[in-house]
Amino acid sequence: MTMLIGFLDHLSAVPAPTSSVIPASDQSPGSGTPVWVTLLVGLAGALLASAGAFAGAWRSSRALRQNTERTLEHERTRLLNERFGTAAALLGHNEAACRLAGVHAMAGLADDWAERRQTCIDVLCAYLRMPYPRGLAEDTPADEDSTGQANREVRLTVIRTIRDHLLPATPPETSWSGYDLDFTGAVFDGGDFSNARFSGGKVRFTGATFSGGSVGFYGATFSGSEVLFRGAAFSSDVVNFRGATFSSGSVNFRGATLSSGSVHFDRAKFSGGEVGFYGATFSSGKVSFYGAKFSGGSVNFEDVTFASGAVNFDRAKFSGATVTFHRARFDGGVVDMRDVTTWSRPPSFDDGLLTAPPAGLLLPSPLPRPKP
Repeated sequence: MTMLIGFLDHLSAVPAPTSSVIPASDQSPGSGTPVWVTLLVGLAGALLASAGAFAGAWRSSRALRQNTERTLEHERTRLLNERFGTAAALLGHNEAACRLAGVHAMAGLADDWAERRQTCIDVLCAYLRMPYPRGLAEDTPADEDSTGQANREVRLTVIRTIRDHLLPATPPETSWSGYDLDFTGAVFDGGDFSNARFSGGKVRFTGATFSGGSVGFYGATFSGSEVLFRGAAFSSDVVNFRGATFSSGSVNFRGATLSSGSVHFDRAKFSGGEVGFYGATFSSGKVSFYGAKFSGGSVNFEDVTFASGAVNFDRAKFSGATVTFHRARFDGGVVDMRDVTTWSRPPSFDDGLLTAPPAGLLLPSPLPRPKP
């Protein structure tokens, strides 16, 4: 009891604490800084920390996305390369049915692989340039030449596939217009390029042989591309440019030989660009320009030899194009212009040919005067 009384006496002897001023509500204890500043600094720090974390996460996400895209593109390229190898192998197969599958596989790959489309087209064109028996008849019985007929069917399928990708109705994303087509030295004993649009790119039929069957360019359009028939040999039953349009670019038949069969430019429209038959030889058969319209551009028959056969311009209209026959040789062939419809801008011949034409040049009689 005595100890408790002594302890209470000691507490009563301790002086009371001095009173202090209570800090204002907008200041933090122990400093003169307003609370709102402290809160703002804290908030800014939190925001900066969050922004840093977000930036780090965004960089990490972008890197992951880029890495995923690279992986997917690598995988896509790998699969496309595998498809290319498979299609090429099918094209080289011994069985015609496998080669037909290869044609469609390569064309489908070209549609899906724009970056390598030209390569796929080159492979299909190269197939047509492969050695091929010339003059294989269309009507050869299958039991007499089954291999030859099968080869021909594959080749016709290649031509048809290329033509289908050149039609005006072909969607732009799968169109082959504007790409190079190389048929140099190829043999055509049939095939149809009707309504194809050759616009842009370079198309080579240089040294090609058109022999047997019918090859059609009916309604084809040649605009903005360079098309070469240099040194080509036309001895097919029919090569048909009927209704074709030559509106720009150049189509070159330099040194071509048109022998036997028929080549038709009936109702073709020559409205621009250049069509050249420089040094070509018309040695037999028939070449027809029936109803053709020469309204623009230039058509040159310079240094051409008309050795035999007939070139017919019945109902043709010479109204604006520059058509020249300079240094042409009439050595037995016939160029018949007696029944032209329009002569407002007639062809240009060497001096004296209009007044004293050779036996092979048949002109309108009486010769109409050109319209100014």
